[in-house]
Formats: sequence, C-alpha cells, structure tokens
Amino acid sequence: MTMNRYLIQTLFIISCGLLLVIPSTAMVNNTLQRMSDVPLKSSSKLNNLPETFDLRDVNGSNFVSSVKSQSGGTCWTHGTMASIEGNLMMTEIWEDSGEQGDPDLAEYHLDWWNGFNQYNNDDTDPSTGGGLTVHQGGDYLVASAYLSRGEGAVREQDGQVYSSPPQRYNESFHLYYPRDIEWYTVGDNLENIDIVKYAIMTEGVVGTCLCSSDSFIDEGDYTHYQPPENPIDPNHAVALIGWDDNKITQAPEGPGAWLVKNSWGKGWGNGGFFWISYYDKHCGHHPEMGAISFQDVEPLSYTNIYYHDYHGWRDTIPDVSEAFNAFISEGDELLESVSFFVASDDISYKLTIYDRFENGKLNYPLSEVSGTLKYRGFHTVDLINPVGLREDDDFYIYLSLSSGGQPIDRTSVVPVLLIACPIRTTVVESIANQKESYYLKNNEWKDLYYYNFDEFEWIGTANFCIKGLTNIWNPTSPSISASITGDFMDIKSGSTIQATLYVENIGQQLSCLDWEITSIPEWGSWSFSSDIGTDVKPQGGPEVVEVTLKAPREKNKEFNGTIRVSNSENLNDFVDISVSMKTLKDLSNSLSYQFWGPSHLVRLFEQF
Repeated sequence: MTMNRYLIQTLFIISCGLLLVIPSTAMVNNTLQRMSDVPLKSSSKLNNLPETFDLRDVNGSNFVSSVKSQSGGTCWTHGTMASIEGNLMMTEIWEDSGEQGDPDLAEYHLDWWNGFNQYNNDDTDPSTGGGLTVHQGGDYLVASAYLSRGEGAVREQDGQVYSSPPQRYNESFHLYYPRDIEWYTVGDNLENIDIVKYAIMTEGVVGTCLCSSDSFIDEGDYTHYQPPENPIDPNHAVALIGWDDNKITQAPEGPGAWLVKNSWGKGWGNGGFFWISYYDKHCGHHPEMGAISFQDVEPLSYTNIYYHDYHGWRDTIPDVSEAFNAFISEGDELLESVSFFVASDDISYKLTIYDRFENGKLNYPLSEVSGTLKYRGFHTVDLINPVGLREDDDFYIYLSLSSGGQPIDRTSVVPVLLIACPIRTTVVESIANQKESYYLKNNEWKDLYYYNFDEFEWIGTANFCIKGLTNIWNPTSPSISASITGDFMDIKSGSTIQATLYVENIGQQLSCLDWEITSIPEWGSWSFSSDIGTDVKPQGGPEVVEVTLKAPREKNKEFNGTIRVSNSENLNDFVDISVSMKTLKDLSNSLSYQFWGPSHLVRLFEQF
C-alpha cells in the first residue's frame, strides 16, 4: 500500500490471543527519526556497565512491581504501567507520597479513557462511536497522550475495572505524572544498547514489544528470538527489567538477552518472566515500540493543563522549527511549567511566554527558558520565572526547536489488520480551531488551521503539541507608574503635537495591572491610541500609548493641567502627570509648548 507523507499507520495484529496497536516503521516519512540512526552518546556514565543486571535484586532491593495477568488486548497498558511503577519504586516517590505496599496502577483506566476508542474521544461530538475498539490494542504513543493530558496514571483502587468503564475522575483519585517519556533503539549493530541499559539502571523498567509466536519461543528456558529477516510485525508489549550479556539463546548472531516481565500471570514462563535476545527483530529495535522509558514520575502537582493536542504526538511537520499555541486562562492561575514533544535526539529548545499577539507579532515576553534535550519524546520544563494569569487572560507559549520539526496532533488514519478478517481502516478524529496554533514561515506567523496537508481530511484538524501547566494562584498586588515624553518646542498655534505615554506595573512579582486614563486637562483636544489596558505584568515592561494633542489657539496664555492614569481595580492607586503649556505673542514662533519636568522632558508625575 502507498504511504502518504505524514501518515501514521497503525496495524492491529492478533496472534495467539494477543492484540497490540503498532505504528508503522514508515511513519511520517521518517520524520519520527529512527533511534538506530542516532550515534551512541559519549558519556562516562555509559562505560563499564555490568554484564548482568536484574532490577529485582539491586543490592538486595527490588524495583519491579508484581506480575499482572492481563485481560483482552491490553498488553500495551501493562507495559506502560510496569515502567511507571518501576520508576516510582526506584525513586521512592510512591512511598514518600504516603502510598502503601508496592505501586499498583490502573491499566484498565488507561484502556477505557485513552481518548482513541469508540467509548470516548473528546474531539468528536458525540464522543462515542468512532475510533478503536476498547480492549483491542494501543501503543506507547496512545499512552503518552493520556498521560500528558493529566488523565492518569491512577491507582488500581481508583480505576481498575475491565468489564465496564471506571469513573474518569474523582477528587479522591491519586494521579501520577511522568515528566519525561523517552524513546530509544539499540541500533542495528547494538551500538546504542548501553543507552537502554543505563536507562534501566537509573530510571527503572523500560517498555518494549515483540512478536509472540510458538515459532519464536524456546519454552525449555523461555528464551525468545525472532530473526530480523522474518516479516511478521510485533503483536505484544512487555517490559525490560535487566539483561545478561552472556545468556545463550537461539539467536545465531551470538549471546546476550534482555530479562523481561510479561503480563500473563506468574504461572507462565519463569514466574511471569522470560528472556529476549538482543538480536530479536523488534525488542529494542522497533522505532516506536522498541524501548520506552517513563521517567521522573511524581504525583500530579498541577491543577490545570492547557492543551489543544488531545491525541498527543500523531505526526511531525519536519520543516517547521518555530511554533506557538494561544490559550485563555480559565481562572486566576500561575503558569509554572510547559510540556512538549520532540521528534529527534540532541535538541536545543527555547520557550517564551508572551502576553500579546497583535498585528501578527508576539509582544511582551513574560518568561523565557532554554536548554537541551538528549532524547526524543515527551518532556516537561519548569519556568524559572512563573507567570501569573488572571481569569480570561490571553497567553501565548512559543517553542523553538533546533532540529527534527514540530510534533503535531491531527486526524489519524489507522489501518486495522485482524487475522481472518479483511483489512479495514479506522479514523481517529482530532479537531482544531482557528487561532489556536501558529507556525513561522518566511518570517510570518501562519495559522496551522489552514496548513496545506497532503490529505484534504487532515486540514483543519492539527495543533502543535505544546501544553501549559498551571496551579491556582492568589494574585499579588500591582502598582502603577506612568510617564510621558515628547518634543513640544516651537509649535504653531492650533497645530498637532505627538507624545508617548508609558504605563508600567511596578508592583509585586507576578501581579497583573488593569489601568485606565481617568482624567485629562480641559484645554486642547487630547486623544490616545488606547485609554485602557489589561493584564500588564512587571516582567513585561511598560505599555506604550501614543498621545495626540491639538494645541489651543489662544495666544500669550499659560495652561496647566493633569493627566491621571489609574489602577482600574484600585482607584486609590493612580499617577497624576502634571502638564503645563504657554503660548507666545510672537507669531513667527507662534507657540511654545512644554511639559515641565526633569531636563525639560515630559516625565513628571506624582504617585499617590
């Protein structure tokens, strides 16, 4: 079949009662870069790794949660939760959070509420009826969309129901959020294998995949090997918990195997565990399912997550490096972190929070952070200077990536292959609206809503994978400052004078100022480019207002007055700018106009 340029294809495969959604290796015209093409990172930390390692016994400590017994085609949810649970054990976050026993998260809450299935898709109206069949597959990208939205993970006691949908959310739920999700492959010649080993040692259990078949498993000692030349796609998700460089398997390439946790109960394999050769076709090698590490898992510490990409990373636009998402705050909130996906390794990024997008320009930067990311995947970055947002405040999150393009969500066509059934296609619909996501092209911001995709049905469905993470905030107090500047010497009677008014919030950090001009001199004709302003923040600098004054025609007369600029929410907080003007007798000079102040600039104000 012909691959469209940006098409993410997903195959459902049932084999031996297993079911798994597997993205095609041709996905997105290789814009989701194969990890096997990335050279091994040079790091002293990757040297001298042990020949054998087992997370069940690290100096006497166990970092592997209990073996589960899956129902239906939910192996991918078990591979996901095994990795998250392992990270919680390794960091001791589970215990430190007051939880009892070993981590036990709800695989079936993910299965029901991932947003890609016929039971629920928030991007469609009604939300039921379209998409994938519940209990019949998923993958780590589907899991990452669910997790990045803050829908889960939840504890087993919160949402572990298979036969009917569990409650989506309850205030009693304990949610756990992986701040980072990284994708690896070991490389065609195992040149990157130490990256995966190091992730297991430092971050815990790593999700992976294989093709389950009686022809690939030696049930004598439960070692698995699918030859690389075998064409069968993977159909089962499992989890890596260790390795043995000297383990002999049926692989002719040589020794070495991963120690793997399955989800078929303790009665299968070696107490629920088995081995997969380093040289297996898919385990550690598949670009989307080969090795996925869920890291820095913590109790969800945000009260709101702003996003437009409900389905997460579905595609990548490779020739776009700069993008931003526009949001409107739902209440008084503190923007503390930003999350996003990156499509390749060794990325440099720059994040900026802007207060305004006007006349095609981003203005008033409020916070900025930059850095580097070693591996492709999902990442959460804290703002060094959080941004205070008032209810209905517009804010804009700008992201620049050095390479790999910008990941997006969009409507995805999902080919479904079932044994003994004809090939059929399933569409997982995404929606977008105008003025949500923008990209930079030829130094001009373009609305992604109108992006010209190769497939017509994708147009108007795409958003960038940029999210804002906030907490409830009690606004701090603003304080107003104002000044005016201009050159008003030797002005003819009745002429027009231009000046500039600056209004600034000099109040507490993170405060927001709404201001208005509440009085002007009674002489002359005054006009302002704006006589009100909203949400002026200290870190954004002064707001600039253009002032136009038509001078009086009276001659040889002195005029005095005051421009008052007030805090709209506290009229006792204001600035009075005193202005004085005198017209002259001499008609050759006609008029002299002067704002009295330091150095004869119009910058005189008295604050009350």
